Amino acid sequence: MSNLQQIRIGLSQTFPCSYIDKEQETLLLCCDPVTNAQFEHLLELGFRRSGDQIYRPHCQTCNACVPVRVPVALFSPSRSQRRIIAKNKDIDWQVSETVKPQYRPLYHRYITSRHQDGTMYPPSDQQFDQFLLSSKHPVMFVEGWLNGKLIAVAVTDLLLTSLSATYTFFDPDMSHRSLGKRAILAQIDLAKRIKREHLYLGYYIGACPKMSYKTEFRPVERFHNDQWQLQGR
Repeated sequence: MSNLQQIRIGLSQTFPCSYIDKEQETLLLCCDPVTNAQFEHLLELGFRRSGDQIYRPHCQTCNACVPVRVPVALFSPSRSQRRIIAKNKDIDWQVSETVKPQYRPLYHRYITSRHQDGTMYPPSDQQFDQFLLSSKHPVMFVEGWLNGKLIAVAVTDLLLTSLSATYTFFDPDMSHRSLGKRAILAQIDLAKRIKREHLYLGYYIGACPKMSYKTEFRPVERFHNDQWQLQGR
């Protein structure tokens, strides 16, 4: 494991929770630049990345945010996931290491269509860069193409032994294809191909229905009492 002893961790101000009404949220914030190995160690301790900021919820009255990850060697798609794969067999999945011109317009359409009630609306190019990209850590883009048109992008952090799914956006006119779930399956396939052990999916919140999909990729590991616990094997 990499040495984290010299990394300063701060505490954010308390602000209204974005996911649970009437709850207040406080974050642990990494105050120093970290190496990719240290970033992966922080992921193992339940942290996440947003732009160049690495954070973890640290709320006084709530512990609803549960980090989850998929052990890719143990994963096999469920019947419903196999149907999603079959329904999208005409999509070509590619990996890019650079941002393409089509990304930002697609991101704008996605946020405008699906998240007008959230803090990410209205979308902007500056928001895209500050939220999804990183000047310090390798980022890959898992792209879904249909008949030469970009319809989905999964922003994925590349770590030494794992991948971390940062955010997925897709063509809102194709919601019937379950592209968010299909993008996770594409990231799991990528992790297997490049011999990564886990795909981190961020936080699962039981009280937030929009996050229920994260536990459908089984088996799944949840970070509880400072330990990763395997469920649904």
